[in-house]
Amino acid sequence: MAKSEKRFQRIHTDGAFSGSEIWVDTQTGVNYFYHVSGNAGGLTVLLDRDGKPIVSTLPIQIEE
Repeated sequence: MAKSEKRFQRIHTDGAFSGSEIWVDTQTGVNYFYHVSGNAGGLTVLLDRDGKPIVSTLPIQIEE
């Protein structure tokens, strides 16, 4: 991976003052859920209904 490439890419965002985002690791394809509200925030692996991590197909393609 070239130094200019970012390891994580945001693929979804929702909210203004408090927000939720989905980030993808561009090396593994694993999806992460990030939520922030005020001065607090949290990050966790995004899971499917069976409790397995959601993995995106690489390379990541963002629809705009």
